[in-house]
Amino acid sequence: MNKKLKLAILDMNNGHPNQGLRCICSIVEKYPKEIDYKIYDVRVNDEVPDLGYDIYISSGGPGNPLEGNGVWEVKFTQLIDQLWAHNKTANIADKKHAFFICHSFQLVCDHFQLGEITKRNSTSFGIFPVHKTAAGKREKVLAQLGNPFYAIDSRDWQLVQPNLNVIKKWGAKILALEKIRDHVAYERAIMAVRFSDEFIGTQFHPEADAEGMTAHLLKQENRDKIIQNFGKRKYNNMMKLLANPTTIAATNEAILPSFIENAIRQLSIEIEAVSID
Repeated sequence: MNKKLKLAILDMNNGHPNQGLRCICSIVEKYPKEIDYKIYDVRVNDEVPDLGYDIYISSGGPGNPLEGNGVWEVKFTQLIDQLWAHNKTANIADKKHAFFICHSFQLVCDHFQLGEITKRNSTSFGIFPVHKTAAGKREKVLAQLGNPFYAIDSRDWQLVQPNLNVIKKWGAKILALEKIRDHVAYERAIMAVRFSDEFIGTQFHPEADAEGMTAHLLKQENRDKIIQNFGKRKYNNMMKLLANPTTIAATNEAILPSFIENAIRQLSIEIEAVSID
């Protein structure tokens, strides 16, 4: 067994309480023999990791992805450019792997000018079907999931209007689109993109775990808040879907673990069998 890989978790939650960071850490901690990790509080402390890590996972977070404080977002995009430049010349076993979730995904897509980042007509919150594109049907991190599959969505912003010329220039692939909504005239948001062999991101939350989310939503204050903001029907539907092992549990067990395990394989580390139950 070679020395452990180094993984950086970029916390983009801006100090807001959240389930996402716990879920990311829970997945990463399933690989204790392969990975050491460190968390960077990007938006509160202007902390951004250097190039000394092998794997990077950047979380979701609240607010407008087009706004920053003039410091952290500059450091963040500089890191993205440095990682991308490194990967252009590095050997496969030395490349840097990165996964971008929701807010981070929107930041990277805007930085690469892959499409338009716009405010949604209303907040998308709940558990929704996500539909694979033709490229998504061939995508290894989605291979264990059906079409559609289900994911936690929580956002006020969205990536739409893909710039196909720029996407082709970067060699990116659109992997998934949001739920089909025939009853409204709005464009379907882009829900997942593979930017390169090492860079991938989702506009939904693949880290969400059914057990933890269920416990979170059963707390009276959280239950009341969701019912007040979105209605009892939405709350009951979320609880029903969380109880179904083919929805959020399946997504949690498939996407980020597949990303991590693929990175470990490419970085020439022998991985032991890991349970993700």
